[in-house]
Amino acid sequence: MATTKPQKGKPAAPAATVQSKPKPTPSAVSNLPFLFTKENYLIMVGGVVVIILGFLLMTGAANDNPAVFPKEEIYSFRRITLAPVVVMIGFLIEVYAILKRPKTA
Repeated sequence: MATTKPQKGKPAAPAATVQSKPKPTPSAVSNLPFLFTKENYLIMVGGVVVIILGFLLMTGAANDNPAVFPKEEIYSFRRITLAPVVVMIGFLIEVYAILKRPKTA
């Protein structure tokens, strides 16, 4: 095993001291306000429901015969246009729910 020798003329570097932040007391943590209000959470749930609805609009019936390609069903208005628009509206609802500030009294 090789050992390293201290270099002459250079003092050893002092060990770095790590200063930790003081931990908040339980009473200080309980006094912090919630990030979102009940209204924000309800809007978020509504956005998730709209997103799920959009993905359900993209789905279709199972194809029994793999040799048949139902072009009219796959490239329908519902799957190509309506469903992606509904999903994007759901994501916009989510962004609104996150950015909405609670009303101050």
